[in-house]
Amino acid sequence: MRTLLADDFARFARALPADWVGHVYDRYRIDLSTHYLGVSIPHPIGKASGQLSLKAEQLEADADAGLAFTVLKTVIAEDAAGRQGMAAWATHETRMAVERRAAADGRTGWTVTWKGRGWDRSLEDYLALVRVGRAMTQEGRLLVVPSVKYHLPPLGEPFRVEEYRHTTAALYEAWGEGPLLLEKDFSPTLAGDHLADERAQVLRWLREVPGLVRAGAPDGVRVALKLMNARFDDAFQIEMLDAAAEGGADAVTVFNRLWDAERGVAYGGWDLSDRNLRVLGATRTTAPRPRWLHGMSGTGNVCSGRLVIAYARVGCSSVQLHTGFQLPLREYPAEGGSRAQRALHALVFHPGHGLLAALLDEEAEGRLARLGGELRFRDLLA
Repeated sequence: MRTLLADDFARFARALPADWVGHVYDRYRIDLSTHYLGVSIPHPIGKASGQLSLKAEQLEADADAGLAFTVLKTVIAEDAAGRQGMAAWATHETRMAVERRAAADGRTGWTVTWKGRGWDRSLEDYLALVRVGRAMTQEGRLLVVPSVKYHLPPLGEPFRVEEYRHTTAALYEAWGEGPLLLEKDFSPTLAGDHLADERAQVLRWLREVPGLVRAGAPDGVRVALKLMNARFDDAFQIEMLDAAAEGGADAVTVFNRLWDAERGVAYGGWDLSDRNLRVLGATRTTAPRPRWLHGMSGTGNVCSGRLVIAYARVGCSSVQLHTGFQLPLREYPAEGGSRAQRALHALVFHPGHGLLAALLDEEAEGRLARLGGELRFRDLLA
């Protein structure tokens, strides 16, 4: 199988096959299927919310590459009159800068820096994009999920409930039949804002937001809370997870980028994945903790298939990338294709640190066994 993998890696450097997931199963008897927000997906790799998911043509490219899902750029909630409690986040994006960033231990990773925050066009424009994504979802080409930033008040002040109702109802109508899927974005820029200075304030948000979102879609909505890395210790990250479960979140995306107070920007790299995996690992070794009906999605420095396995080992049924789709072309081993295709080629087929190589290592070392001849990614989650 190692020889087959090396052969595939070389052949697919020119172009991934259209049904590369089916090829993986036929050639290796490896089943990569898993789930995100309760929906079955063919493999665990998706695109995180950001500048790479705000146009229909970007969604088309993601579908052509064979991504499992894409989370849309975060829209800023508003009430029926167009008022936005979080209007400061509806900031036009500056150009993104792809940069090297050294971790505390000296390892060098990648991060993307920009000053913008959220969707800066109209809600109607966003709903049009949701409809495009919903059609692709129904056709089975790509699962597309909206992302929202709703009003978050200081302690002692009420939520702007009308923002929750109006925006969620509008998304629900655009989504159509079936439960509305969405991510509620607690962004890394929020971590750097004075709003997130108080622990009790943050925990209140996590406990109350899921119910407020559901009030806008009485016939069904699944809410994933995308949690930030707060400016507190690891223990508080675990408190945030517990609060999200207590509030009835259906799932969590863990965890958003770290905050660099000196530069005033969010960042990724090895410090981010180290902290995320450390915190999530701690929740697996202590007393049993609350679970989410539709699980966790991992995000942060997913730069290899082995990081996909690491996130799965701490309970993440899927992963989301953003930086990994923006590297300089010379950083991808593939010779052609879109950045999404090139990233998938390396993440899945690299014979040293790709997902298939990592799964074969798990099997060889006795940590994962075949059932009926199949090696299944989802068995890592047990």
